[in-house]
Amino acid sequence: MMGMKSDIRLIDDNGLRIDGRLPNQLRPIKMEVGVVKRADGSAYIEWGGNKIIAAVYGPREAYPKHVQESDRAIVRARYNMAAFSVDERKRPGPDRRSVELSKVISEALTSAIFVEKFPRTAIDVYIEVLQADAGTRVAGITVASLALADAGIPMRDLIVGCAAGKVDDVVVLDLNKEEDNFGQADVPMAILPRTGEIALLQMDGDLTYDELTNAMEMAMDAAKKIYNMEIETLKAKYGGDVNEQ
Repeated sequence: MMGMKSDIRLIDDNGLRIDGRLPNQLRPIKMEVGVVKRADGSAYIEWGGNKIIAAVYGPREAYPKHVQESDRAIVRARYNMAAFSVDERKRPGPDRRSVELSKVISEALTSAIFVEKFPRTAIDVYIEVLQADAGTRVAGITVASLALADAGIPMRDLIVGCAAGKVDDVVVLDLNKEEDNFGQADVPMAILPRTGEIALLQMDGDLTYDELTNAMEMAMDAAKKIYNMEIETLKAKYGGDVNEQ
């Protein structure tokens, strides 16, 4: 958990992190769309050691009927970590953390989708973490956005998740597992890059106002790079100019 005491030195005398990155460097990211043939849209992402798949079904009539909204679609995200996704086997099924993350991811995705175009329907987004290495919520939001685009669901913009935080009193981008466990703060964000709208902002740990501002700016800059990766991934499948909605 964030803030655990450790003898591990996370940043060396040369300013390099435990995995060799500079403070403002992202981990390697790989994306692919159309990986689940029976879904309306799907995507896969490898982000550092994270491996996450997302599948979208809908819009389709919402059941049971009492959950329907007469003027918009409801977005139901289900975030789940596979039992084998972490070193110590996780108990199968939803837990408090996955329920919370499902809720905040649903809200973030709703802000990007033109839900008013699909009254009385549901858009179901399944996010399955196959391997976890810190930052699964922001990677999950990013891969879910790609799956929604693959499904052809109209959005105000693709949505990008990214996190920054503080490690050994240094503000850093995209925390890895050791930094997440033993660092001082973590700030996961979800952003609509074209407008700069923030769809999700959380913080765990302690940061000064200036450190928080620096972390947010760092995540916003990185989100634009990840956004371009999303566009290129969609172009690779569909060719030509991708409608950025």
